[in-house]
Amino acid sequence: MPNWLRALIAGYGAKKLGGGCFSTILVFIVIYYALGKCNNSQAPVQRGNVKTEQHSKTAMVQPASNSNTVALH
Repeated sequence: MPNWLRALIAGYGAKKLGGGCFSTILVFIVIYYALGKCNNSQAPVQRGNVKTEQHSKTAMVQPASNSNTVALH
């Protein structure tokens, strides 16, 4: 979650839940911290990490010949 979105959600929650000045600041800090903790607990998503040697080996696999296959009737 981007920090600006986290701050926006925490600010809205602090406005709704906080009573005075000090409690609003305290609620903002608690919500902002909680949203950061929830975001960091997930494992990082890795995209596009295909090794070229693995890809080329997979691409070079030859299909099975017809003599070795079993016909299902």
